[in-house]
Amino acid sequence: MAQQIADRRDVDFVLYEQLEMEDLIKHERYSDMNRKMFDMIITEARNFAIKEILPLNAEGDKIGLVFENNQVKVPECFHRPYKLLREGEWIAMTEDPEIGGQGLPHLISQAAAEYIVGADFSFSSVGFATHGAAKMIEVFGTQKQKDLYLKKMYSGQWGGTMVLTEPEAGSDVGALTTTAVKNDDGTYSISGNKIFITAAEHDMTENIVHPVLARIEGAPAGTKGISLFIVPKIWVNEDGSLGEPNDVVCTGIEEKLGLHASPTCQLSFGGKGNCRGLLLGEENKGMRVMFHMMNEARLGVGALGLFNASNAYLYAVNYARERVQGRDLADMLNKEAKSVEIIKHPDVRRMLMWMKSYSEGMRSFVYYISYLFDKEECAASEEEKAGINDLIEILTPIIKAYCTDRGFECTVQAMQVYGGYGYTKDYPVEQLMRDSKINSIYEGTNGIQAMDLLGRKMGMKKGAVFMNFLAEIQKVIATAKETTGLSELAEQLETVVNRLGGTAMNIGKTAMSLDFKVAFSHATPFLDVMGDVIMGWMLLWRANVAAPKLEKLVGDAEGDARVEKINKNKNAAFYEGQIKSAEYFIQTILPITLGRMDSIEAGSKAVVDIPEASFGG
Repeated sequence: MAQQIADRRDVDFVLYEQLEMEDLIKHERYSDMNRKMFDMIITEARNFAIKEILPLNAEGDKIGLVFENNQVKVPECFHRPYKLLREGEWIAMTEDPEIGGQGLPHLISQAAAEYIVGADFSFSSVGFATHGAAKMIEVFGTQKQKDLYLKKMYSGQWGGTMVLTEPEAGSDVGALTTTAVKNDDGTYSISGNKIFITAAEHDMTENIVHPVLARIEGAPAGTKGISLFIVPKIWVNEDGSLGEPNDVVCTGIEEKLGLHASPTCQLSFGGKGNCRGLLLGEENKGMRVMFHMMNEARLGVGALGLFNASNAYLYAVNYARERVQGRDLADMLNKEAKSVEIIKHPDVRRMLMWMKSYSEGMRSFVYYISYLFDKEECAASEEEKAGINDLIEILTPIIKAYCTDRGFECTVQAMQVYGGYGYTKDYPVEQLMRDSKINSIYEGTNGIQAMDLLGRKMGMKKGAVFMNFLAEIQKVIATAKETTGLSELAEQLETVVNRLGGTAMNIGKTAMSLDFKVAFSHATPFLDVMGDVIMGWMLLWRANVAAPKLEKLVGDAEGDARVEKINKNKNAAFYEGQIKSAEYFIQTILPITLGRMDSIEAGSKAVVDIPEASFGG
């Protein structure tokens, strides 16, 4: 079976037809770039991913990690592609070339990452975890810190992590116990234990830089008293050379359901009293710095949901075309009829259509966020920039939670398409499902994202940000109403969007009342509703682009003649697929969304009122 990551035709459609990437090139920031250059970069990323990274996925999962003498060794097969990852400068694609980046638009970086990260997250986690750590130093570090760390981290020569979680302080970061004591030379002595740290110890880089959350002695309790420190595995001298090992010790690796080759570690800081760190940013302002990285990480994890969905769908649809089993329903009574490919069975087609619509909708959603980052950087005024940033803010918890949940569900559907074979290690979807589950837990569990959406994001600027979000969807609906064949879909989506406005007002009022716990018990269903509406928005937007182009290709042909033309023309088939995805989702999934809104507005108190003893157990 062919190895799959992402459909290049669909990637190009989102970049150049839906989001009109080439208009971005007109801005001075990217004036020396062109589509040919972008296509070459994406093609190179795809070739690198398919030839060098994807073949390691199953091998790395099987081999796993070796932990000996407080050191971690990754599978040997990872070392060559990591060298190529560095040589290709893939880690810091959007950063300024002066500090080790390529200066590319976020949209192109996203497309390249879909191939590289989508090919094997266990492998790529080491390189891409570094980017967020380096970005914090770039934004909040002193000039000296930037000079010492940035180029070596953005180049992948040194690794980077994000060190938050403690055994007794998981999602409640403010309960951490790791301490920092200021020394006479301006450094800080760090002492504490951390867990669940991606890429915290491995043998692919000569040094690993840990941004560590800790509390300076005498600082306020809770998150207000947390500071952030740069704590390298090996101390970095004033001239940038490596000094003595720091007192940072890996005490174990996590034995996980999936991502067996991704080094998720436990670390001890200052066990011998000799761990030193440098303050990053201001004292007691560590969460401000860390949230900058967390937002980047949450968007990245949301993209992982897309990558998993895309992989799962492509594997499933190819398997369904190859697997022959059962007679066609039209020939069920004919005992002489030959068995057919399972893609001809209606229920298999239902599962494939479900995966197709979600993977396409999520690709547009994830790329749209990258598009907003590019628009923000090219904004003509501070007011325009603020409006774009507000939209990113309200969409961040949704992209993280919704895409990771649907991405996992796509792997489950793919396994169902494979049947019994899908449950075995002989086929890739078994590992894909295991690897994808962590995404709903990473960087703040999805329940926390729902609470953030309801508790913070919906009320931004007294609800104006949410209303602007709805206005963006209405623009697509207005276009669809004027597009041949799409007016009915536009009206159906509009009904759901209008209902969302009322549901948001209803749950918002409850959240501000004495029944606020009831509102938050419905926060996750509400986030799912918003995610469904976004999928409808993205898919109708796609259909708006596809419909006129399809008509140019098939003309006035109807019935069998139209189908024949579509089957003989790849572009026509692709565009027809976009319209069918929108039709399926809006007419099949969104009616369920309306039911969810009924449930939210009914405001059942059962979750809050049930006595703890009544849970049993």
